[in-house]
Amino acid sequence: MELVGEEEVIKSFSSVVNELTHLCKENAEALRSDESAEGQRLSAAFLAIIDHIKTILPSLDKIRAVAPLYDFSPETPGNGYRSFVNIVETFVAHALKLAREVAAARNNLFFRKSGYMKEVEACSHVLASLGTCLEHLVTYIDLSETGNLFPDDKHSPAELLAKTTNINQICFYGRCLGFQFCESMRKALQFICITMASYSEAYYNSGGLISKATNSVYTGSKYLIDPELRARRIVNIAQYSDVEFCKAFWQLAETDLMQKLPSLVTPSVAINQEISIPPQSFTIIGIDGSDVIVPAPSSHIGPKPVLVRLISANHREGMLGKTTDTHSLPPSPYLLVHCHGGGFVAQSSRSHECYLRDWANWLNVPIISVDYSLAPDAPFPRALEETLYAYCWARKNCNMLGSTGQKVILVGDSAGANLNLGVALKCIEMGLPRPHGMFLAYVPVLVAFIPSPARLLCFMDPLLPFGFMMRCLKAYAGHLSIDTKKDEQKSEENIDDLPYFEGEIPAKNSKADEEMKGQLEDESLTELPLRSPSKFSDHESDSMTTVSLVSPPALQPENSAAARSRKYVAQFLDRYVQNDKIKDDEEQDVLFEAPQAENSVPPSPTLVERFSSMASSFTGHFSVSGSSLSREPSLEVACGSPALPLDPSELDQMLDKDPTEEFKFTVPKDPYLSPYFASDKVLKQLPPIKILSLQLDPCLDDCVMFAKRLKALGNDVQLDILKNLPHGFLNFSLISKEAHEGSKLCVERIKALLGFDEVDN
Repeated sequence: MELVGEEEVIKSFSSVVNELTHLCKENAEALRSDESAEGQRLSAAFLAIIDHIKTILPSLDKIRAVAPLYDFSPETPGNGYRSFVNIVETFVAHALKLAREVAAARNNLFFRKSGYMKEVEACSHVLASLGTCLEHLVTYIDLSETGNLFPDDKHSPAELLAKTTNINQICFYGRCLGFQFCESMRKALQFICITMASYSEAYYNSGGLISKATNSVYTGSKYLIDPELRARRIVNIAQYSDVEFCKAFWQLAETDLMQKLPSLVTPSVAINQEISIPPQSFTIIGIDGSDVIVPAPSSHIGPKPVLVRLISANHREGMLGKTTDTHSLPPSPYLLVHCHGGGFVAQSSRSHECYLRDWANWLNVPIISVDYSLAPDAPFPRALEETLYAYCWARKNCNMLGSTGQKVILVGDSAGANLNLGVALKCIEMGLPRPHGMFLAYVPVLVAFIPSPARLLCFMDPLLPFGFMMRCLKAYAGHLSIDTKKDEQKSEENIDDLPYFEGEIPAKNSKADEEMKGQLEDESLTELPLRSPSKFSDHESDSMTTVSLVSPPALQPENSAAARSRKYVAQFLDRYVQNDKIKDDEEQDVLFEAPQAENSVPPSPTLVERFSSMASSFTGHFSVSGSSLSREPSLEVACGSPALPLDPSELDQMLDKDPTEEFKFTVPKDPYLSPYFASDKVLKQLPPIKILSLQLDPCLDDCVMFAKRLKALGNDVQLDILKNLPHGFLNFSLISKEAHEGSKLCVERIKALLGFDEVDN
């Protein structure tokens, strides 16, 4: 692809700015004589656009000049600074289009002054907020070393993020929602935002099932016709709702309707089998030829089966799962171990089938996807333990997955990609067989309260707002900061000295582990009684039972910031209380039968089990993870504190609070949590890595800095940066042409890791 020269881009943008300024002056002058309130406000809005453009240009020029210094390479330009330059250029073009429309229609008898007034004022507000963002970026340039997208240690993250509270986020979620993304994504993002606003009312309001369903129809239409109301609602919810709302909203993708969609519109697969691996230690041959014991996951919620899903376009010899196809292909030499995203708190392999089915068909390679336990019930390192356990089990039992295990590739997106990096580091520590390659999509490698240019994109991201991102971080890793001093010595032994990075085998395992060694081989295997027929009858291959492994939430220690946050939440929204218990009516089907500990906690109900079907304007099904839609009074309300109404106009007063207060916590520099902190000696041992990021992704700087570091160490690394797509675009591959093309690029990079161009296996 031919690259456009920087000078040409600047020249083109300069001409756009000149035309916009000229049209704004003309429109303002023409409307100045209009005595109506709408005409006067419209004229003032055009003058405000001119002022904001003048304010923005100096900062924009400075950022554009230094942005190339932070790129991965000249052939792969991209970083947070470039992203904001592109966003400003895109929005100026949007404003120019609107100014042209007003100029052409202002003398028309049916000129919609009121409608255009709101549109132009929204443009003015966005330009003002973009100007504020650029001012912060200029500050970041001065506070960081050249080429480093993360600020130095002289300024605390809380100090830097506190300065961003003056950014007006509301304008990014109203009439100008999603302007920075491709056209095919804008309608989808608008739908999601309307859904979020409507769902929040059903989630927090009291009332019965019918009243909630009726209210959802009204609120959905209300937020559709009133973008400003929707924007205020979204910003308030994003800033002050708890992680349970984030989790419940994202879990809407797990509803029956959404789970059936992939089977209707994606290619069929012969095998779509859920497998439950018992929580028993087993041995695997290490890289030095000795036996290494892989312990069963045990942190936080105790021993639990690990769920994985096997997806394959064809049935292969030895593969688990029944099929009506009498012909089975030989085992594939390849195997993909996939780990899904979802901020560590939501989603599953099922909600990622929308692209995994395509990958299974395009690659013709078996894919095993890990359904790890989710935070906050199972915070770090539980998900990493389960992912490592599943990876080792897949390596040891690859014959049951239709593979010889000749090449095993780790693939994942977002949080799942982070876990995959942790698995690779653990393999280095324990002397386990390492993956032959890794594909990481929009991966966060610095899971910490640290700002960067790209992370400022959260303030305008419809899918990953700042509050959502930080609550996911806190739910997954916030518990580690509770008693930092107490664990300081242990942390130094396990992290700073990094003895495991020498490739040594861990210390001798416990007697219990020794007794359990090899038990997996002796287990009698029973296949899941789940239908997984041939690709010619795909509608049956999706009729499967999902086993819920989510446990009750762990107790979170008290601290002043969290207490203040809960006080704000109690006043702002009726706090989510998760103390109801609903029996699991759904039969649990497992591949292996393993005895459970007597004191183990029973699984929590799944989404579908929690509620009956109900009419809704956006999904036709309300579903809340771990709670019913009825809210119980919070402690503060029960004690007499009045609860604030949920009307957005009254909730605006909550914006005076500082939402960053609750995020002032310290996360240890654990390389398994934040792979960016791993030592050079360790990173050199990583396999070939393909990283895919996005120009508009809050995790872009993570990907760029990690790729630059690997490149400097001489690792085999490739970075791709796609334009105009949001974080999590793979989940939209069925409805967006650009997202679908991005998914195809992912497959091409995986092919390169597997070592073949044309699939014939």
